[in-house]
Amino acid sequence: MPSQENTITATRTSFRVLEALKRLDGAGVTAVATELDTAKSTVHNHLRTLEDEGYVTCEGGTYRVSLRFLELGEYTRNRMDIYEKARPEVDSLAEETGEMANAAVEEHGEGVYITRAEGTQAVSVDTYAGKRVKLHCTALGKTILAQLPEQRVDAILETHGLPKRTENTITDADELKDELGEIRDRGYAYDREERLPGLRCVAAPVVADDGNLIAALSVSGPTTRIKGDRFHEEIPELLRSSANVIEINLAYS
Repeated sequence: MPSQENTITATRTSFRVLEALKRLDGAGVTAVATELDTAKSTVHNHLRTLEDEGYVTCEGGTYRVSLRFLELGEYTRNRMDIYEKARPEVDSLAEETGEMANAAVEEHGEGVYITRAEGTQAVSVDTYAGKRVKLHCTALGKTILAQLPEQRVDAILETHGLPKRTENTITDADELKDELGEIRDRGYAYDREERLPGLRCVAAPVVADDGNLIAALSVSGPTTRIKGDRFHEEIPELLRSSANVIEINLAYS
């Protein structure tokens, strides 16, 4: 019988293989083994097991993450009250602004998009439901961090760091904390091309009656349109209004 330590190691390896397949957008055994610096025989065994269980597919020697994860993700998301309450408001924000609207929650120190909607003028970016992003370089993420206890913020920064995404990314912890204080006072956060060049974003928190953070809402678009009063007044007011609707629906439904 395998030891508990061996079982844990094998499970971790399986997840590393899955993450490698995602990064590589599908790959063969050799490519995954090279990516992970792991023996091909080990990778092959894990891939075959994952295929047998339905978590990867294989065609022509190329393995890919299967749609089984979509089933699991949808199951998890549909059990979240915030998803059901946020979805219509995100749709309304997208329709009213014409831009991309999103809702995200914090999980394991990262932001996870739970729903998004595209307005008639929305630009195509790399976000989708389930995508995980670092918290320090997005308006959604900074909104989330601003609502968390300082000890929790420190733990997140220690774990995930402050990697630079663009020339505007905040990579100094003290500077970030100063901005988090401004966000708390203001009630919403800005992303000034901090994750993607040419993209600006505004985000506001959804907070429970007890003061705990539930989620964050955002509207994002190109710098050519998200500017002036629209950036500093119109969109923040729309976000705070939508957040308030969600808070009331969560509290009394």
